Amino acid sequence: MPKHAYSLLRPKKRRSSVVFASPHSGNDYPEWFVRQSVLDAQLLRSSEDAFVDKVFAAVPEFGAPLLLAEAPRAFIDYNRGMKEMDPAAVEGVPKGALNPRIASGLGVIPRVVAGGRAIFRGKLSEIEAKRRIDHYWKPYHARLQSLLQESHDQFGEAILIDCHSMPHEALEGLIKANARRPDIVLGDRFGAAADNDVVEQIEAAFSSAGFLVVRNAPFAGAFVSQHYGRPSRRQHAIQIEIDRGLYMDESRIEPLPDFADFCQVMRAVIAEITEIGVPENQSMAAE
Repeated sequence: MPKHAYSLLRPKKRRSSVVFASPHSGNDYPEWFVRQSVLDAQLLRSSEDAFVDKVFAAVPEFGAPLLLAEAPRAFIDYNRGMKEMDPAAVEGVPKGALNPRIASGLGVIPRVVAGGRAIFRGKLSEIEAKRRIDHYWKPYHARLQSLLQESHDQFGEAILIDCHSMPHEALEGLIKANARRPDIVLGDRFGAAADNDVVEQIEAAFSSAGFLVVRNAPFAGAFVSQHYGRPSRRQHAIQIEIDRGLYMDESRIEPLPDFADFCQVMRAVIAEITEIGVPENQSMAAE
């Protein structure tokens, strides 16, 4: 089994209500899992948000925590509800109305990776599915909830930045002729998961760094933003999708030669986003 459900990087001193989390960058693939899969190790990684953990590695330096998945998405998907079980993937799951995520094979226990390629033959047992939920999904979300509660206790609010990457071709059908391809998609579930002023500040952080930003199309946010986004309770959840083509070779799953430069640009974005959650009196004191 993957050794840990998650890792947590904490700042020396918490100074912001912002919490960063990366649910899909885990890459601890057990040997038995790879052996049992009909896919090779490279194809299993195709649905992974590779290197997003490194892109956001500077987060703790600015006074915010960074929660990182260790178990890979092909094994367990932290951005799905634990009841989003696919009857075609797990034994004993009753057939019924399926949401589009489950129907496409991307439930909490994924049936496929990118491109609709099946991960394994047959179905997992209910016991194995429950083990993955109990040992990975539940601890990850318990830790995420505790971090958001810490924000509320210390700052009276919480802002969750749910960090993802998207395939370069994800926006292919949405780009008009001769138009620039967006670099970043912010998902706030069309305003249901976060107040507009918070999203505007996050958008401004990316825009000031030279990124082209769009909202909610084609990614408005999945379980994490739906479950944790409660703007009426001063808890905001924003999903960030970064074009993988900006920093990695998708076919080889390798960072591009200028990866370090990209991370430096993102460092400035992270600093600006983190500052959104710093109380005004602390910001003024720092100045």
